[in-house]
Amino acid sequence: MASGIVNVPFQAMKGVDCHYVGLKPSTSSKFSCVKTAIRVRSPRLFVVRASEKHDGPFKKLGLSDAECEAAVVAGNVPEAPPVPPKPAAPAGTPVVPSYPLSRRPRRNRKSPVLRAAFQETQISPANFVYPLFIHEGEEDTPIGAMPGCYRLGWRHGLVEQVAKARDVGVNSVVLFPKVPDALKSPTGDESYNDNGLVPRAIRLLKDKYPDLVIYTDVALDPYNSDGHDGIVREDGLIMNDETTYQLCKQAVSQARSGADVVSPSDMMDGRVGAIREALDAEGFQHVSIMSYTAKFASSFYGPFREALDSNPRFGDKKTYQMNPANYREALVETHEDESEGADILLVKPGLPYLDIIRLLRDNSSLPIAAYQVSGEYSMIKAGGVLKMIDEEKVMMESLMCLRRAGADIILTYFALQAARCLCGEKR
Repeated sequence: MASGIVNVPFQAMKGVDCHYVGLKPSTSSKFSCVKTAIRVRSPRLFVVRASEKHDGPFKKLGLSDAECEAAVVAGNVPEAPPVPPKPAAPAGTPVVPSYPLSRRPRRNRKSPVLRAAFQETQISPANFVYPLFIHEGEEDTPIGAMPGCYRLGWRHGLVEQVAKARDVGVNSVVLFPKVPDALKSPTGDESYNDNGLVPRAIRLLKDKYPDLVIYTDVALDPYNSDGHDGIVREDGLIMNDETTYQLCKQAVSQARSGADVVSPSDMMDGRVGAIREALDAEGFQHVSIMSYTAKFASSFYGPFREALDSNPRFGDKKTYQMNPANYREALVETHEDESEGADILLVKPGLPYLDIIRLLRDNSSLPIAAYQVSGEYSMIKAGGVLKMIDEEKVMMESLMCLRRAGADIILTYFALQAARCLCGEKR
């Protein structure tokens, strides 16, 4: 660094011996006074020299603002770092005239600070709802098709996993039960057993974490011996109104145990209005309904059905879940669910249906949820294991895309992993 000299009236420097007229750097790179035999006439000068190499900020000299300004006006401008040289282009780069562009969008992307300042979509652990599988056993059982996911023992593993999620800001969970085959029936009566697996788990979690927001799944497939979301007639028809009657009892049982949000995922016609009426009649006006508004008959659900052993025993679910080829039909379901009293509208699956998420966002003022389903999760996990993709980056990008499309909350098996990533970034 080049040396610089600042000349200021010495009289302003209170507490300095008049026999000392200069400062120069010592070998320790600190400023020190040097005594001189030179006789200095008034006005005395205070000389500051900067070392060639200086690791830290220069020592303040105690000058007033007026004295600093006077020095600059007099032409004694302190030395600053030189103008950096223009970075050289690689050899062989063609020399071309600058294009006369009035707008260059890349200017707003040129640094991490600017990119963060102009980022339009934000994501935080508060946007996540953590799906958790539970069973009657004591041990946590790995789910082969979903690496990192387990059927959690409801008394221990569940509580421990919720504690981990809360530590990184995820305070919403949704519970999915693995029901013993012996408790399944054609009418799914176990679904509204007040002492069943889900009601017990809700009460346990609420006792441990009163402020935890608990979502529940309202559907018969975990409890139905046929593996369908509704009661199956002899000819294979899924019975709509009779199923809805059972769903109302299931939702009330869950609310009675302390559920904050009941989530009918069955896709029966009219079930949102019926559940709302049943909840209100039992005094649960405060319990919300998150309707699976646009749930498609997708091939992305395979790992989930393995986790709960809830594959249909025959046929498929195309007579009640939506056709993946349809778009406008989602608006029909949206208008019905809104009119029947839904509080949140959900799209399932997530990433392959970003257009549907945006459609609901643009046509409803209600909160929109997206479910990043088991198939989406497992594909990212598999790609990461095979080193075909960067698992963490793809995970975060996929979640950001769901938010950008319009999802206010995301049900994702990545909730804990993504929240830890976000917390790490903030630190």
